[in-house]
Amino acid sequence: MANDNSNFKFFHYDPSLAAAVIFAILFFATASMHAFQLLRRRAWLMIPFFIGGCFELIGYIARAIACRQTPNWTLGPFIVNTLLVLVAPALFAASIYMLLGRIMLLTGGEQYSMIRRRWLTKLFVGGDVLSFLMQSSGGGIMAGKTAKAIDLGQNIVVGGLVVQILFFGFFLVVAAVFHLRIGRKPTAESRDVPWKRHINTLYAASILILIRSIFRVVEYRQGNDGYLLDHEVFLYIFDAVLMLGVMVLFNVVHPSEISILLRRGKVLGQSSQLNSITNVRENAKGDGGQV
Repeated sequence: MANDNSNFKFFHYDPSLAAAVIFAILFFATASMHAFQLLRRRAWLMIPFFIGGCFELIGYIARAIACRQTPNWTLGPFIVNTLLVLVAPALFAASIYMLLGRIMLLTGGEQYSMIRRRWLTKLFVGGDVLSFLMQSSGGGIMAGKTAKAIDLGQNIVVGGLVVQILFFGFFLVVAAVFHLRIGRKPTAESRDVPWKRHINTLYAASILILIRSIFRVVEYRQGNDGYLLDHEVFLYIFDAVLMLGVMVLFNVVHPSEISILLRRGKVLGQSSQLNSITNVRENAKGDGGQV
């Protein structure tokens, strides 16, 4: 469907209803599991991740609705699909950034980080918020459908994606340096906790999001008549499949294990402190002294 003011088209092909429905079902399944894991294990750092999964689910439901409108597409389902699928990975990234900080805390290895843990989450989540706002505002501007609005919106979206890529790239460097250093000189805490599989999952998910973001940059740089926008299969291969993979990865190796171990360590630490105070009091009484 073209607009009189430009060559803008909602879709450059007849979108597949079957593909949209299949991925809506798959995202519903993994998002439901994340909801269960998050609530049952109180892994609050995964709240942004779960919201991102809901964005993917709603995005593909909207795409399925748009498929049923072919060829008389309306703006609502199109913009919901485009915008939510576009910004969902930024929410995945927020939880991934927080996860590295939790791993550093669990292993007692903050001294091996290039950036202090208290600043690490703030820095990367801050960059992620900037990327999210740029992508969402760019997607909203593109809804204007005029040539000027489309060009401006695409440029803002590309800028947001570049910000995401730069922050993610630097984040992976920080994670790799920490991993290398603690591997060479393990802390006492790191020997007793299963942190390695969590950081490996973090790497895998980050790389999948990076590949997807690079694809999106190329897609938007090609413009409204680009080859990637003309072929639906690329959206599913380089976005839907990769983001589904990220969600499933964290279903299998869920960060709640880190949260549970941190809570357990805090409780044990408090118990040890209370026991020490009790022992001091008892010893003082036994010696006839006062506490």
